[in-house]
Amino acid sequence: MTQATPLSHAPSTVVPAHAEEVRRGERFEFGENWQRFLSVLDEQRIAEAERSLQAMLGVEHLDGLSMVDAGCGSGLFSLAAVRLGAARVHSFDFDPSSVACARELHRRFAPDAGHWTVAGASVLEESSLEPLEGWDLVYSWGVLHHTGDMRRGLDNVARAVAPGGRLFVSIYNDQGLRSRLWRAVKRTYNVLPAALRVPFAIAVMAPREALSLGLSTATLKPWRYVRSWTEYKRSRGMSRWHDLIDWVGGYPFEVATPEQIFEHFKQRGFTLEKLVTAGGGLGCNQFVFRRPPADRPVT
Repeated sequence: MTQATPLSHAPSTVVPAHAEEVRRGERFEFGENWQRFLSVLDEQRIAEAERSLQAMLGVEHLDGLSMVDAGCGSGLFSLAAVRLGAARVHSFDFDPSSVACARELHRRFAPDAGHWTVAGASVLEESSLEPLEGWDLVYSWGVLHHTGDMRRGLDNVARAVAPGGRLFVSIYNDQGLRSRLWRAVKRTYNVLPAALRVPFAIAVMAPREALSLGLSTATLKPWRYVRSWTEYKRSRGMSRWHDLIDWVGGYPFEVATPEQIFEHFKQRGFTLEKLVTAGGGLGCNQFVFRRPPADRPVT
């Protein structure tokens, strides 16, 4: 295990900054959505999260490794890392409700995991991230495109990776005009009164859901649509309903092509180990990068 730098517990400015962005309709309250997700979290979903980490990283366990979960959300994948044997896990998020959610998940499912810490911090706040250097694995799934400054976020998580360590990120795929239209939808969701947001999300997604149901019915396989809801937990242990709300409301919102992300990290000396794309469609492209060893420093 690479020795990670000790963490600072200095006060952060993230709580007032987050509240102000929410007030202005410039940020989706991811944490509130994650707290609702806790009501459906169970052992099967946790096991699926573990399997998704194993599959993407090509490992059976994380024994002896340290991991930072940058933008931890519910804390589900921090928990998965703990259960896979990680020697040290640090989770942080900009959203105070996400921090509370991760702490509750810690209390509920891993109360004795003293090597797992949870804190409030922004991936864009360099003073909070300075101690986060030298980690074997830095994980940031579906986070950096919601920061409002994706490029800066990409650079900051890269700095936390130890020489020879790995970075696992996922970034929304750039669909051109469609992505620009989705950005407008997401901005609209966040400026609406709270009581209208869920109805708006349903109205936005209803045509897509109806099309999916229609195609399944037309092929005489309506159960495929049903399973897209009932078996969604097999997708990284997540919940389709909570992901749907997250998708419609997720703002700020940036996108990138796989080539752009690859080039960004190539210029910083990282090598691509694994890539899973969204096939040019809606969703996230997933990347696992390796930082060069100490004798080949990142430039």
